[in-house]
Amino acid sequence: MGIVNLTTDSFHRGSRVSSLDDAVNLISRMIADGATVIDIGGQSSRPRADRITAEEELSKLVEPIKEIRKAFPEIILSIDTFYSKVAAELIRVGVDMINDISAGSIDPDIFKVVGESQAGYVLMHMLGTPQTMQDNPSYDAVCMDILKFLQQKLNELSELHVTEVLIDPGIGFGKTIDQNFEILRKLNVYQILDRPVMVGLSRKSLIYKTLGITSDEALNGTSVLHLAALQQGAKILRVHDVKEAYETISLYESLQDAHQAD
Repeated sequence: MGIVNLTTDSFHRGSRVSSLDDAVNLISRMIADGATVIDIGGQSSRPRADRITAEEELSKLVEPIKEIRKAFPEIILSIDTFYSKVAAELIRVGVDMINDISAGSIDPDIFKVVGESQAGYVLMHMLGTPQTMQDNPSYDAVCMDILKFLQQKLNELSELHVTEVLIDPGIGFGKTIDQNFEILRKLNVYQILDRPVMVGLSRKSLIYKTLGITSDEALNGTSVLHLAALQQGAKILRVHDVKEAYETISLYESLQDAHQAD
């Protein structure tokens, strides 16, 4: 899943685009590099980012999404939003999947919108909101707390006939660096939910703060942790750098094939 941000506020500069032409060029390159899903966002979810309204988000997204859908009719398009109004309108103009960092906690009507449309849904765990999530996040047992949360939300989605669900434990969203590494180390626990597991750790602070570098320098570290995620059962990588992620997947699959041959 390649990340494209139609906002100047996202934390990684390489994912930001300021025009439709730039977006089309970036998406074209991502598809050529191996992306099968493109995730487009209209507002930043980085820690303490200012929240914009649903109307502001729609003003950034509707026309670009229409043109992107025309330019890439076969690609799976995902929208990173927690607003039901945004989800409904963008599904109407061709979006296939809603990537909701709030798991319906900011706008509960988003579950109903997804259920009525039969769109795909990414169910992610976040403690608090982007504005508060890094204010001393605390858990009884981080992996099990997230597992219980995701199971409860899956039950709610099932009641609304939402069946196409990916789960994301929300690395970096209301977790300390140590908690993020614990989630990654125990990622295979989420297979009990019987849903594909997606991880979004590309260039995040658990990498660059641990290594004492910047997010711009965190590509190598990202690839290392992508391999760890795959080994723990991740099925989808949400990434800024599609080419390198695709190479990591290809090498991991070759390694698995060789093991099975033995």
